[in-house]
Amino acid sequence: MAAHIGHEKAGGRVKGTPNKANAEIKDMIRGALDDAGGRAYLAQQALDNPVAFMGLLGKILPKDINANVTASVTFVLSTDDIDI
Repeated sequence: MAAHIGHEKAGGRVKGTPNKANAEIKDMIRGALDDAGGRAYLAQQALDNPVAFMGLLGKILPKDINANVTASVTFVLSTDDIDI
């Protein structure tokens, strides 16, 4: 039954706690990767199946990148550069 409006949530998982099934699946995947050769296996897959490997990279790379870029550009023109 849902809590009444204005009442705090009681019980359940603490925010940020991983789902037990997901943790078990990740452990199985890590084990299978170790059994297949680990890093060397992934390197070979990058060569043999680049599309699948790039899809894998897309799953682990951060979705948002916050960066502040400061740059300056200087143009130097001489009279030889100008057609008159």
